[in-house]
Amino acid sequence: MMTTLKLVRTALIAAPLALAAGMASAGGLSEPIVTTAPTPVPVATPEPMMQHGDWTGFYAGGQIGYGQVSSDALTDDINGATYGVHGGYMYDMGSLVVGGELDIEGTNGESTADNVQIDSIAHAKLRVGYDAGDWLPYVTAGVAQATATFSGTELSDTGGFAGLGAEYRVSDSMRVGAEVLQHQFNDFDGTGFDFDATTAAARVSFQF
Repeated sequence: MMTTLKLVRTALIAAPLALAAGMASAGGLSEPIVTTAPTPVPVATPEPMMQHGDWTGFYAGGQIGYGQVSSDALTDDINGATYGVHGGYMYDMGSLVVGGELDIEGTNGESTADNVQIDSIAHAKLRVGYDAGDWLPYVTAGVAQATATFSGTELSDTGGFAGLGAEYRVSDSMRVGAEVLQHQFNDFDGTGFDFDATTAAARVSFQF
């Protein structure tokens, strides 16, 4: 009788141990569950947009430069410094900037061999530029009026011009720039002389 009780007790103890061992070997509760982390999705970084300035407004300033006048009717080219003032208005349309300008320049260019002196030149300009932030490259064209002295007689005539320029905004109210213009005058004031003139100038303008 005692032997039978021992066998039953042993069976009761061994049965749970055998069950636990079977569950472990079969990948039961003791085996950890492996989870896969989600793959990160790359987010595209937006490209920086070009910042445009506002060039709209009236402006005025001064310029100083150098000019050369050439003609088949002259013994020598006429060279000399130029200096003057300018004023105008521009309208910023986004990427495109359009405007008009008036300027007048004096000069000390003279040909003593031909007794000819260039006194002044004035421009009525149309300007079209590209708003590149603090930079404004532009093209310009229009009508020019030159005054010259031939053998003591003052004469004047109109012609055409075209050119290129660029300005840089130093502050909200001040900008600096440079401009090159090519002029042409045909039969200047009925004298039969045809003139070509090239001017290059450094400019300072104040916007208001």
